[in-house]
Amino acid sequence: MIAREGHFRDPFLKPRPDPRPSMTYIVTDACVRCKFMDCVEVCPVDCFYEGENFLVISPDECIDCGVCEPECPVDAIKPDTEDEPDGKWLQINAEYAKVWPNITVKGEPPADKEQFERETGKFEKYFSTAPGKGS
Repeated sequence: MIAREGHFRDPFLKPRPDPRPSMTYIVTDACVRCKFMDCVEVCPVDCFYEGENFLVISPDECIDCGVCEPECPVDAIKPDTEDEPDGKWLQINAEYAKVWPNITVKGEPPADKEQFERETGKFEKYFSTAPGKGS
């Protein structure tokens, strides 16, 4: 059987699954109460979702291009391969991307963001489940 001109295809061979696991980027603790939003404007697939004081990436929409990662001034965006062993951040991103509004345009970051830039453990202290405004 001819598949393409000059190439023969065995009809009994099945296509192999892609051996590379799919990957996504995730937003982590450093974003809480900082929410700079530089990342949303460079995302080619608009996969960011906005909470009151945190952003998330939809793992179902992220195409693993990585353009958002260097845009974050507090290094809150990481590949999911750098998630905590229990997959905490991937779960949080997936859960809230389903209920928060999509954001595609950079908004105004919190006025007190500098106060929280270097703080760690912010998720447990300050995270809000309330949705943001979106755009």
